[in-house]
Amino acid sequence: MLKTFIAILSGAVLVSCASIVNDPTVPVTLSFSDGSSGNCKLTNKRAAYNVEVPGTNLIRRSDDPLRYDCETTLGKKGYGSIPSEIEGEKLAGSVLIDFGITDSITDKHRTYTPNFVVPVK
Repeated sequence: MLKTFIAILSGAVLVSCASIVNDPTVPVTLSFSDGSSGNCKLTNKRAAYNVEVPGTNLIRRSDDPLRYDCETTLGKKGYGSIPSEIEGEKLAGSVLIDFGITDSITDKHRTYTPNFVVPVK
């Protein structure tokens, strides 16, 4: 009985580790507040991107904000950042395995808001 319990607990812990179950990227859909199209430069400490808006792009997970610097085809500008959030349930599992060290190095327990509207002026 004890062996079965340990096997089930070990399996649950391994499945909940973000470094095992999460991809290194997360999809983020961007659009402009006025409904127009344009381009954005996105950066975090792990990667930099030039993307078309509106659109969905795979963004590398990171523990710092995703900074954006955008311009619409009409010349309106928008800049700011999208905060990085913790996927707590996956971080909890990794803490049991290796005290969260692997996930803190890879940032695979982090995510960004999947849909974001860039305010432009």
